[in-house]
Amino acid sequence: MSASPILKLVDVQKTYPSPSGGQAVLKGINLQVFPGEFVLIYGKSGAGKTTLVNMIAGIDTLSGGEVLCDGVSLHRLNESRRARFRGQKIGIIYQSFYLLPNLSLLDNVMLPMDFCRQFHPLRSPQRALQLLDSVELKDHAYKRPAAISGGQQQRVAIARALANDPPLIVADEPTGRLDSVTAETIIQIFIRLAEEGKAVLMVTHDTSLMERATRCLRLEDGRLHECQAQLPAEVTA
Repeated sequence: MSASPILKLVDVQKTYPSPSGGQAVLKGINLQVFPGEFVLIYGKSGAGKTTLVNMIAGIDTLSGGEVLCDGVSLHRLNESRRARFRGQKIGIIYQSFYLLPNLSLLDNVMLPMDFCRQFHPLRSPQRALQLLDSVELKDHAYKRPAAISGGQQQRVAIARALANDPPLIVADEPTGRLDSVTAETIIQIFIRLAEEGKAVLMVTHDTSLMERATRCLRLEDGRLHECQAQLPAEVTA
């Protein structure tokens, strides 16, 4: 494992305006994630998991603290530089896939490469095909998202997240809409990516995945806590 974290959160805070004066969702999150780790953060609905992902990705603004990715303070970049940096360094996978319905799977995977211009345009299709092959969907490359299953769409979303070879993969409930067999396929991909040296951070409400990760943390009351060996029954209910 590398001695330097690819992701570092320092006292990250997020408060949303409310009639009562503000709702604190994240109350000082400190976290380091290293290359080769598969870190799982679980929490109940409303615990702030998606908010945390949005802070890490620089999609939403901080109320306090700092997010460093590959040594760069993400939220100190202006919007355009932050978007380009995110495209190069962070692969984001959402539960809802967000594939463009009018584009082929191949073109969906090529989009981040076209945006960041990390690869020569003549190389982009070849790399996109290689990525689809890595998630066992090369034979479907020229289909549109509606022509494949939900589990297959999630695998395309993973291929797209890997388009620019980012060192950090962040997944927000990526197995939430999938059956157990398909979910296992997704987890195996994440495990493989960590073994290949990428840092993988996944947020979920599914406590059955705890033992699959390198490290597990619980998000509760706006703070991160180390997981217990056995969860209380009311948490798993």
